[in-house]
Amino acid sequence: MNVLVKIIISSLAVFLTAWLLPGAEVTDYIAALWVAIVLALLNGFLKPLLVLLTIPITIFSLGLFLLVINAGIILLGSHLVDGFYVNGWLSALIFSFVLSILTSVMESIGGNKKAHK
Repeated sequence: MNVLVKIIISSLAVFLTAWLLPGAEVTDYIAALWVAIVLALLNGFLKPLLVLLTIPITIFSLGLFLLVINAGIILLGSHLVDGFYVNGWLSALIFSFVLSILTSVMESIGGNKKAHK
């Protein structure tokens, strides 16, 4: 899928997730677009480093510590993007979970549909 299409889908998912959850707020669609871009960059560069550094605790927690990493990335994104606010760890954790589900659903609906031969 094209990177631009993924960013647009992610920004729509961010906007919808913030609308659904009381602990998160996105002021407008431009802010949601910036959130999608910033989260993509953080997930691409920072998350692999954090996962590598926390391998022992991730193994000990049977992978549940990855949820904490996701929530931390959401909170960091809320500090980096004006117009995006998340009220604490629990809200960030729920936001990341709902965002993942919505993004997956939206990408599967709008994904590339190749013709069968």
